[in-house]
Amino acid sequence: MQGCGGEMYLHLEFASFEYPVIFNQAPPPPQPPVLSINEPTLINDVHDEQNPVEMKYLKLAHRSSIYDKDLKPDQSERIQIDKIVSYPPHKALTTVEKELIWKFRYFMAKNPKSLPKFLQCVDWKDPQNVVQGVEMIDKWEPMDPTGALELLSKQFKHIEVRKYAVRRLEEASDDEILSYLLQLVQAMGYERTGEIPLTDFIIKRACKNFELANYFHWYLTVESVRNDHRGKCFKKKLRLFHLALSLENDVMLKQLKRGEELVKVITRIQRHIRDLQYNRPKKIKIFQEWLTEKGKFSALHRMPELALPLDPNNEIVGVIPEKATIFKSAMAPLGIRFLLKDDRDYMILFKSGDDLRQDQFVVQLITLMDKLLKYENLDLQLTPYRVLATSFNEGLLECVNPSQSIASVLKSKKFEGNIQKYLRAQEGDYNQSLDTFVRSCAGYCVITYILGIGDRHLDNLLITPKGNLFHIDFGFILGKDPKPLPPPMKLCKEMVEGMGGASSEHYLKFKEHCCEAYNILRKSANLILNLFQLMIDADIPDISDEPEKSILKVQEKFRLELSDEEAGKFFQALINESVSALFPQITEVVHRWAQYWRA
Repeated sequence: MQGCGGEMYLHLEFASFEYPVIFNQAPPPPQPPVLSINEPTLINDVHDEQNPVEMKYLKLAHRSSIYDKDLKPDQSERIQIDKIVSYPPHKALTTVEKELIWKFRYFMAKNPKSLPKFLQCVDWKDPQNVVQGVEMIDKWEPMDPTGALELLSKQFKHIEVRKYAVRRLEEASDDEILSYLLQLVQAMGYERTGEIPLTDFIIKRACKNFELANYFHWYLTVESVRNDHRGKCFKKKLRLFHLALSLENDVMLKQLKRGEELVKVITRIQRHIRDLQYNRPKKIKIFQEWLTEKGKFSALHRMPELALPLDPNNEIVGVIPEKATIFKSAMAPLGIRFLLKDDRDYMILFKSGDDLRQDQFVVQLITLMDKLLKYENLDLQLTPYRVLATSFNEGLLECVNPSQSIASVLKSKKFEGNIQKYLRAQEGDYNQSLDTFVRSCAGYCVITYILGIGDRHLDNLLITPKGNLFHIDFGFILGKDPKPLPPPMKLCKEMVEGMGGASSEHYLKFKEHCCEAYNILRKSANLILNLFQLMIDADIPDISDEPEKSILKVQEKFRLELSDEEAGKFFQALINESVSALFPQITEVVHRWAQYWRA
């Protein structure tokens, strides 16, 4: 600048810090007398979580101007902004990217999907910047409720951001809330003491909808037994929920308590069964006697109407003793067939000794993906059976009846090891059953690929008489597998033969369904990634081991850098690679992939 007397001055503004800056760099370790050219040398350097120069730069860039509202990006800047907005959730932004978003925040406010990226630019430790950021939230075009899930992760801690996310969730139907309830419960664990907008919202909704209340109760119950600060947090929220119910809907609370008692009784039966020193047939006979009118557990034989905890839309009135069974397994899971109010029956499996929370999460994702596909008019005849963890090592599963494993179909002399002969032997339209089989094969191939589901074999691959193929037992996900060299696509030789072979018309239709489904699910990649992000503190083994890497694994499967056409070709190549490995079996790798299904 120029002074009054014509002198020239240079005004510099340096970064200022709350505390004195101290440079403390330890001297490098003493060097050995002789160093080889390939020997690494350790050099210590100062490292801080945040670069103070960059922070000061952003602080200066965030100074508001009356002209900010009128700023519009040029073509190259728009391309860069679109690229940033298309980033997967929670991807860290560079200083340059943050500056660009802040500069054109008013322009970007027209795009609801860009709000999470803008909020990443706010310095939440700077009170002045926080005021500016919060003011912008209400200027933004309202987000879709599903998009607001990202704002409930632990990355966004400011209460005003979380309040905004809850306001957007208020626009969602109960059915939508139910689809994400598992994650919303986890998000409640990030609420600080004081204002708890998400907890208040869910409790309010659950008090008016029993299905929501039932699952909310069980999700909180399971989380409340954790031996950490989150466990204590969920315990308090469970008490709040029960208190609200006692004041607003005591009948609902009594139903939930009766459901708890039912699970306790089944747990006691399981323990008594394990203590019996008999073979399995003898145990089954004793188990059935216990459930009779005069048996040891006659309270289950007939009972007042009770909403089944696993599926509260069905009310049970008793059990069918002669249909009770014990499945072949080291844990001896119980099979109980309940009698429903409308005279139908409902078969459940009770497992003790297994952590079903991962299965519960995977089936929730399959159910959601089924809805996403049907929304785009693609029904792939999926079978997302119900799973409910009632503790860390117990839970209930729905038995899809009738159904049997692919292994048992292939072993049957009646069907001569052929799935098509199995389908022809069933009642109903064979062509319709074959179409159902092809569609369900396509759906599960895509889903198991995206989720990286492992430990697949012909015993955990089931089929119904109508042709619905489906997977069970999800103990390994995100690429983890107890068997070495798993194939890239969970597509076995028997499935392809069931379609009529790799050159059949049905197989070509299968590939079309796969590519279409893959591209539909890629459109909802951010939603699925957000659901994974909200589960990183849920203590689910395959996620909690390496939380950040787990999300990246799913992200990579979506190949978001590809166009729909490129993604279709990629998935076709993946299918072709897998099928070529099965027909014919000529190489060592191919042999291992074929043996994978037999292990």
